[in-house]
Amino acid sequence: MMFQGLRTVIYRIPAENIKQATDWYAKVLGKAPYFEESFYVGFNVGGFELGLDPSEGKVIRGDNIQAYWGVQNIQETLSLCLKLGATTDSEIREVGGNIKVATVRDPFGNLLGLIENPNFKIET
Repeated sequence: MMFQGLRTVIYRIPAENIKQATDWYAKVLGKAPYFEESFYVGFNVGGFELGLDPSEGKVIRGDNIQAYWGVQNIQETLSLCLKLGATTDSEIREVGGNIKVATVRDPFGNLLGLIENPNFKIET
């Protein structure tokens, strides 16, 4: 099975507000982020990741969330999706810490996020 389950939901945050957002989510979640860099902040929330993506571009409220499904091998999974009729939305790219992401549009126009994250461990 290529898909491991829902892993990550990322909220795009205006870059100038990323520190405030990090502090706010740390308080709400009752824990510090497990990954915190200038380009991304990740919290492990009961086996799922809540990510904060500091955006230099315009962030539109209500259109600033992306869900990612965990996969073991992003290249194989992306190839399968494309073979089955999906189209590339964003190519595979490394986003730091050996984490790779890509997005495709399924044949029905839905955005499907894929993430290969060797650093993320499911909490039990």
